[in-house]
Amino acid sequence: MTGEHAPIIINALDRDSYLAQHIPGSINIPTDNAKIAKEIIPFMESELVVYCASADCPASANLAQKLEEMGYTNVFDFEDGLEGWRQKGYELIGNES
Repeated sequence: MTGEHAPIIINALDRDSYLAQHIPGSINIPTDNAKIAKEIIPFMESELVVYCASADCPASANLAQKLEEMGYTNVFDFEDGLEGWRQKGYELIGNES
């Protein structure tokens, strides 16, 4: 990832899962509602980092593919997801953190 702006971190899980636990500063765009990205992220060249629950969760890869199909040019899938983030000792926030 390169650029002068911080990447936009996107949780690809459903709203309830996002509210339970998410990476601080991340936004929620569920995979089945990818079209809202254009309302939230107007710049197609924005750096987007998409994550879900774990390496076994397909939601982030699915959303990353949809975002690329919509025309976003800098999309990255954080494959380790919440589980990998937690294992590295980083903070999670939400009503189950």
